[in-house]
Amino acid sequence: MPRIYESRKRVLVTGGAGFLGSHLIDRILAQGHEVVCVDNLFTGTKRNIEHMFNNPRFEFIRHDVTFPLYVEVDEIYNLACPASPIHYQHDPIQTTKTSVHGAINMLGLAKRLKAKIFQASTSEVYGDPAVHPQAEEYWGNVNPIGPRSCYDEGKRCAETLFFDYHRQVGLEIKVARIFNTYGPRMHHADGRVVSNFVVQALAGEPLTIYGDGSQTRSFCYVDDLVEGFLRLMDTGPEVTGPINIGNPNEFTIRELAEKTIQRAQTGSRLVTHSLPADDPKQRQPNISKASELLGWAPIVELDEGLDRTIEYFRSRLIELRSA
Repeated sequence: MPRIYESRKRVLVTGGAGFLGSHLIDRILAQGHEVVCVDNLFTGTKRNIEHMFNNPRFEFIRHDVTFPLYVEVDEIYNLACPASPIHYQHDPIQTTKTSVHGAINMLGLAKRLKAKIFQASTSEVYGDPAVHPQAEEYWGNVNPIGPRSCYDEGKRCAETLFFDYHRQVGLEIKVARIFNTYGPRMHHADGRVVSNFVVQALAGEPLTIYGDGSQTRSFCYVDDLVEGFLRLMDTGPEVTGPINIGNPNEFTIRELAEKTIQRAQTGSRLVTHSLPADDPKQRQPNISKASELLGWAPIVELDEGLDRTIEYFRSRLIELRSA
């Protein structure tokens, strides 16, 4: 029997038709493994995974993780949850259910199968941070009753559940805290800053800045992020996380807007609106743990990543106009 079958794993990816999930599945399939992609298509889309449908090692199941799932797999990546404010605030109760009930169901499945399980957590667990940059030891500054709380607190509760399962039943867990990520397959109307700016610039519209644009973010290209996921999953049981996965290069929102206009080569201008409630003023990961434990650091610079993202949206917008 060829060696590839001796080491082949069957991997479950929830939220697999989403932006991050579809890129992760591409990498897992490229490694020769089988993938079960689960998504309810609330924010994910079959368009992100249609190029995989003819792959005999790929299987798609339309399913909501707030309900139990019965499959046989070796590893689980739990990415299911709306991640943009527009989407997760649309139905905040369902967002909390997805994070909490979804975690309970996936952890129960991992317990039954004795499978290693990965949780896609978020830098939003740090809230509007009083510590900068944010290291994993920081407990955060989160509003538990605000409009963003369904996502922030849902992800915090999911982390709690993961570590309780680890301590109580010995489950092998991996928890990654994702910082702002961008790249091809982002939804054109997800309300996230990179997709907003790129779509507005390509349409020749003004770029919308909330506040004065002095708030900062750190932008990680999707390929770098997925590499961090895979390296974390490949660690031994002694590495649980949480581990920050993000790009520590910090930019103001105004700088990002100006850079997007420059890379898209449009004549768009900037307009300002009031800052949304609980919008963090700063966001920058301390990635020393990822560097030490995973040997990981991002390599794609913002200019290069923006160029790839702009080209994707240029093609995508042409498709949408002709549809």
